[in-house]
Amino acid sequence: MRAVVQRVSRASVTVDGEVVVSIGRGLCVLLGIAPDDSVETALSMARKLWELRIFPDAAGAMNRSASDLGVEVLVVSQFTLYGDTRKGRRPSFAGVAPAPVAEPLVEAVVAALSDLGAPTSAGRFGADMAVELVNDGPVTLLIEL
Repeated sequence: MRAVVQRVSRASVTVDGEVVVSIGRGLCVLLGIAPDDSVETALSMARKLWELRIFPDAAGAMNRSASDLGVEVLVVSQFTLYGDTRKGRRPSFAGVAPAPVAEPLVEAVVAALSDLGAPTSAGRFGADMAVELVNDGPVTLLIEL
C-alpha cells in the first residue's frame, strides 16, 4: 500500500463538474493499493496517517499529528501510484490491485480512520476525479507499507 500524504489548507474532489467532497485544514491522502495488500495493511495505514506528526507545534517543529489536532482527512484512491516507469515511456500498471481487491481496501482505510476518530471523507472510487488542493507548508510525504 502506498500513500502520498499532503498537509493541506483545503482540498476537494470534483466529479462530472460537481464537487462531491471538500475539507478544510487537514490531510489529503492519495492511496494506491497493491495486489498483496490486506485489511491488516489498511488498518496499519490508517493508524500511520492519523498519528503521523507532520503539523507544526508552537515552536514550528513538525511535532503534532492529525489526531492531536482533530483535523479532517480526505482519502482519494489513486491506482497510478503503482505505475512502473522503469522501462519505456508508458507506465505499466501490472502491479496495481484490480478494482474488486482495491475498492474494499480503500474503504477499509476510510472506515479505520473514522473508527480512530478522524473526520474522514473520500473521493469516488473509479471515477474520473479532479482533485484540487492547497498544500500547507508545502508538506508532501510518500508512505509505503
